[in-house]
Amino acid sequence: MIENLLVANRGEIALRIFRSCRDAGIGTVAVYSDADAAAPHVEAADAAIRLPGDAPAQTYLRADAIVAAATSAGADAVHPGYGFLSENADFARAVTGAGLTWVGPPAEAIEAMGSKVEAKRIMADAGVPVLPELDPREVTESDLPVLVKASAGGGGRGMRVVRELRELESAVDSASAEAASAFGDPTVFCERYLETGRHIEVQLMADTHGTVWAVGERECSIQRRHQKVVEEAPSPLVDDAMRQRLFEAARAAARAIGYVGAGTVEFLATPSGEFHFLEMNTRLQVEHPVTECTTGTDLVELQLRIAQGHALPSEPPAPSGHAIEVRLYAEDPAQGWTPRSGPLHRFAVPGVTAEFAVPSRHGIRLDSGVTDGTVVSVHYDPMLAKVIAWGPDRRSTARMLAAALAKARVHGVGTNRDLLVNVLRHPAFLEGDTDTAFLDRHGIDTLSAPLADERAVRLSSLAAALADAARNRAEAGVLGGLPSGWRNVAAPPQRKSYTASDGSHHEVRYRLGRDGLWSPDFTDVTLVGAKPERVVLEIAGVRRRFDVARYPGLVTVDSPLGPVSLAPVPRFTDPDAELAAGSLVAPMPGTVVRVAVSQGERVRAGEALLFLEAMKMEHRIAAPADGVVAQLPVSVGQQVELGAVLAVVNTEE
Repeated sequence: MIENLLVANRGEIALRIFRSCRDAGIGTVAVYSDADAAAPHVEAADAAIRLPGDAPAQTYLRADAIVAAATSAGADAVHPGYGFLSENADFARAVTGAGLTWVGPPAEAIEAMGSKVEAKRIMADAGVPVLPELDPREVTESDLPVLVKASAGGGGRGMRVVRELRELESAVDSASAEAASAFGDPTVFCERYLETGRHIEVQLMADTHGTVWAVGERECSIQRRHQKVVEEAPSPLVDDAMRQRLFEAARAAARAIGYVGAGTVEFLATPSGEFHFLEMNTRLQVEHPVTECTTGTDLVELQLRIAQGHALPSEPPAPSGHAIEVRLYAEDPAQGWTPRSGPLHRFAVPGVTAEFAVPSRHGIRLDSGVTDGTVVSVHYDPMLAKVIAWGPDRRSTARMLAAALAKARVHGVGTNRDLLVNVLRHPAFLEGDTDTAFLDRHGIDTLSAPLADERAVRLSSLAAALADAARNRAEAGVLGGLPSGWRNVAAPPQRKSYTASDGSHHEVRYRLGRDGLWSPDFTDVTLVGAKPERVVLEIAGVRRRFDVARYPGLVTVDSPLGPVSLAPVPRFTDPDAELAAGSLVAPMPGTVVRVAVSQGERVRAGEALLFLEAMKMEHRIAAPADGVVAQLPVSVGQQVELGAVLAVVNTEE
C-alpha cells in the first residue's frame, strides 16, 4: 500500500496529483527549486524538500536528488507527473532500486518508447502503421518538407519544420541543442512532414493482470510550435469504425511493450481516416482532464491503484458529452509566441464548478498552478493553467469555455487568452474543421486580435481615468466631496494618457461638474457612477459596467466589451531612459546561448544575430532591417534581464 507519495514535478500537475492523493488518504511530498519556494504546490503538500538551484538541470532533472528527497521525507512512492523525468527509464530504475513504488510503467517500456527511432521499429513489427524514419544526412529535395524531431522527450521541443534543403543543417543543429537542453539527449531524426494532418491520440490504461483499456480518443490538432493548445474529447473527425481501428492499434502498441499504467498513443490522421503512429507517451498527458470529464474517471486514482497491484474492471467506462481544454500560456502569439515572464497580479475564472476534478454537472473545470501574485519564472514552461469545459455537445461546450475565458480576470503578465477565445468562436473550429495547420491557415494576426476593439479600448481608458479621479477624491484629505479638477470658473478639461497593450496611445479629456461628465471625445457617454474600482457608463442609451484594478505601472479594465490592459503615461519622461535607434532588447529574461554575428558586420533583414534560451525554448533574435551591427554588448553564457539591450543595428540609408 502507498502511504506517502512524492511528486517529482511542480505546478498544476503536482497539485492535480495531490488532490487524488488526498481523496485516497495518501500523504504528499513536494520538491521545489529556489524559484518555486513560494509556489502553490509547495504550500499544498504535507511536506516539501528544497532542490537547490533554479534551472531544471539543477533541480527537477536530478534523479539522485529527488530519490534522496523521497527517502528523507519518508515517502514510499514516487509519481513523476509529466515532463522533466517522467519518461526517463533510469529515473524509474533509481526509484524502484531505492525500494520505492514507481507510479508509472516499467522502465523497459519507457526505454522502448523513449527513443522515437526504436519506437517506430517496434510499432511497425506490431502491425501499427508508421511514417518511415529519415536519416538527416540522407534527406533529399524530393523528401521535403520534413520534420526534424528529437528522439527523446516531447512537448514540441527539439522540433523544426524544414522546407528548403539549405535550411536542414541549421535546423538539425538547433533542434539538437534544444533537445540536449530539455531532455539531456541531442539525438534527432527526420520524417515526412504532413502539412494538414490531424493529431489524434488514444488514452490507455493497463494493469498488471493483463487488462488494457482504450479509454477514449482525444483530438489535439490545434498546435503552436508542435505543442498542443486546444484539446478535446471525443474527436470530431473520428467515427465508430475509425475509433475501433484506433483502439485496436493503441492496444496492440501497449501489449507489444508489456505496458502498465497510464499512457497515450499518438497518431497523425488524414481527413479520409488513415492514420500513422507518431509516438507513445509513457506517462499521464497534460490533456488528461478531457478524458476524465467525458468518462467520469479519475486517471490519477487509477494510476495509484494499478501501482498497488489492483486490477481494472474488464471494460472501461462509457463516454458522455463533450469536453474541451485550452492551455493558458504566458506568451505573445502575435510576436512569434514569445514567452512572457513577470507577476500575475490577479487570476480568476468565473463559473468554475471543480478544480482538479470532474465537475458534478456540466460546467467549467480549472487545473491551475498559479494564484494571485504568482511570479511567472523564465526557468520553466510558461503554461499558467488549463481551463476545461464539459457539456452535452461540442458547440455548447465551446461556447461555454469561450465565455469563461473572455470574462476571466487575468491581470499582469501577457497571455494567449484572446487567441484561445477567438479559436473557440471561429466558424471552422465550430464545424470541426481542425488540423495541425489551423493557426497558420486562419492567420495568427486574425486569431490573436484583441477581444476589445478600438472603441472598447477608448471607453476603457475613459473608465480608467474616471476611476482614478474617484480614487483621488476618496483619498483626499480635505474637500473630498468636490468633483475632481473642480473650479468655480470655466477651465480646460483634465487630461490623462494611457498606452494600450497593442502600443496604441489614448488621451482622455474630461471635466466633471454640476451637470456630470463632459468630454469632447465621448459626446454620447453619460456617467452613471464612479468608484475607485468600478465605473458605470451609459453609452448611447446602453448602460455598461467597467471594473478597474491598479498595479504598479498597470491599469486593467474588465467589461463585457473585452479586457483591456493600460499603462499610465507619466506627464514627464526621463530622456536617459530612451533607447538608441535600432536597439534590439531582450523580450524576456534568459541566457545567451549563441552569437551568430560580430560587431561591425553587415546583416540583412531577418538574419539571426543571436539566440536566447528561456522557458526551455531557444529564441531567435533577428535583424529588423538591413544594416550594420553597431553594438553587441552580450556574449555566450551571459544572463540578461527583460528589456536589456542585446544588439544595436544601424540601418542603411
